[in-house]
Amino acid sequence: MSATLRHVGWVLRGNPVTAAAAAGATLLLFVAFFAPWLAPYDPIASNVPNALQPPSAAHWAGTDQLGRDVFSRILYGTRVDLAIAFSAVSLSFAIGAVVGSFCGYVGGALDRVVGRLVDVLMAFPLFVLAMALVAALGNSIENIILATAFINLPFYIRFARAEVNVRRNLGWVEAARASGDSDLSVVLRFLLPNVLPAMAVQISLNLGWAILNAAGLSFIGLGITPPTPEWGIMVAEGARFITSGHWWLVAFPGLALMLSVLCFNLLGDGLRDILDPRMRT
Repeated sequence: MSATLRHVGWVLRGNPVTAAAAAGATLLLFVAFFAPWLAPYDPIASNVPNALQPPSAAHWAGTDQLGRDVFSRILYGTRVDLAIAFSAVSLSFAIGAVVGSFCGYVGGALDRVVGRLVDVLMAFPLFVLAMALVAALGNSIENIILATAFINLPFYIRFARAEVNVRRNLGWVEAARASGDSDLSVVLRFLLPNVLPAMAVQISLNLGWAILNAAGLSFIGLGITPPTPEWGIMVAEGARFITSGHWWLVAFPGLALMLSVLCFNLLGDGLRDILDPRMRT
């Protein structure tokens, strides 16, 4: 454990961008957990006489068309978007890693059938496919999570299949089979744990994309419904007021969305360096 922590510290010291991304991701998680205590105002409470006020000491990010505090809504929006992203990525990772591992280990007809299904799925524009799924199922949080998880499945199935396919004939796998372990045991106890660290990079990248996907669905009216505070909804509602000079309605939630996606993408690059054995000294 101490050697691992020293290696992580060495990577972060040598790559300040990764350190900044890790700090940003930690801050996002902190805000998501403690939004009710951090928000200075009720995010859905209207105060029409105070509508469209610019940023000030009382309202750090101004107020929207209903007089709601934009800063408070951004904090609560962090909780909503991160909950959707983490739930969707966790679901797709759990299913995709197991399915891909078995396909890579067993091969044969199962591998070919699953491979062709994955190819068909990836032939579609994934955001358009998510739109179709949410439109068919309904725009609830549960359905947004399911749609986002479904379109992320191909990444994990392909990744796990390729990694297991490389390792399935190695000596330690042959030894496990020779000792009497079943195929299920070999995959779950030996092969799958060995591919998980490499898949952590893909998880980080998919978290950023899942946040963007959830916000995009809300922006076009297929995601979270008002008055729930969510970054995509806030950008969509604020877009109507850009021409009248109320820039803060779009700028602040858009900035929160951009920085969150950037943090998780940059964190993925850092995880690659942390988990790569060739980087260890």
